[in-house]
Amino acid sequence: MDKLEAMNAFVKVVASGNYAEAARRLGLTRSAISKAVMELEQQLGARLLDRTTRRVTPTEAGLAYYERCMAILAQVEETEAQISRLHDEPKGLLKINAPMSFGTLYLGEAVADFMIRYGDLKVELMLTDRFIDPLEEGVDVTIRIGTLSDSSLIARRIAPARIALVASPEYLKRHGTPQAPADLAHHRCLSYGHTTSMQRWHLTEKGQSVPVAIGACLSSNNGDALRDAAVKGIGIARLPTFIVGDDLRQQKLKMVLPDNRPEDLAIHALYAPNRYLAAKTRVFIDFLVDRFGKKPAWDDFEPNF
Repeated sequence: MDKLEAMNAFVKVVASGNYAEAARRLGLTRSAISKAVMELEQQLGARLLDRTTRRVTPTEAGLAYYERCMAILAQVEETEAQISRLHDEPKGLLKINAPMSFGTLYLGEAVADFMIRYGDLKVELMLTDRFIDPLEEGVDVTIRIGTLSDSSLIARRIAPARIALVASPEYLKRHGTPQAPADLAHHRCLSYGHTTSMQRWHLTEKGQSVPVAIGACLSSNNGDALRDAAVKGIGIARLPTFIVGDDLRQQKLKMVLPDNRPEDLAIHALYAPNRYLAAKTRVFIDFLVDRFGKKPAWDDFEPNF
């Protein structure tokens, strides 16, 4: 029996006046209670109880120890209750990491609305396209878009992330509209990445994903920069609809090769595996699923070809 359990057993003996009743309250044997009290007396070097055949009473040292034990056990109980409430009520600091484009376009406003609902929470929102280790950097929720790599983190799907090939009406008027994936080799393409050398986009053809060679005239590691270039008529971009949905709705951009769209991706919330998931993490992920999960606002547009 550890020290706190032994202290609790001693308190129950003093409160009830005998070992049998203390054992009944704790669901232990009388001998286990007696042994725990004797071990405390040995550790303290003092007799805590005067024992008779009918009743036990605390000695002067025992009464002082009883009062201290009561205070310590009450503090432990209050501490446990406070920690438990942290898992029942969303409180404290919530640290969120998300990609730059999705964060500025949609997550920032969502976080503000979330904080209106949960006023006791503080939020630290970090937007970066750099892949981080959430466990190493102490992040509660990480938003990821695309295919997830194997990891120890738990992933929950928040919303679809449709990918589309888009170009401005002006670009298509000047350069023509591709009729088949192979036609992209003869077009100016805007590529996500760090190089303008020959690359491949994966598109669907007859239900299969096929690699298509493209020549990039502009590459960037930021989707908003590629979107701006596409609207300006620089070339054809391969971008998620959460970036170009408004442009498609306003017909600043048109979908290219709609029957050969890249395979859809998904937006996930990642968090550390934990038997006791903190309420702040749980309610935030639930909030995002409710806000974006059914039909995201960015997909509210009529296809235009």
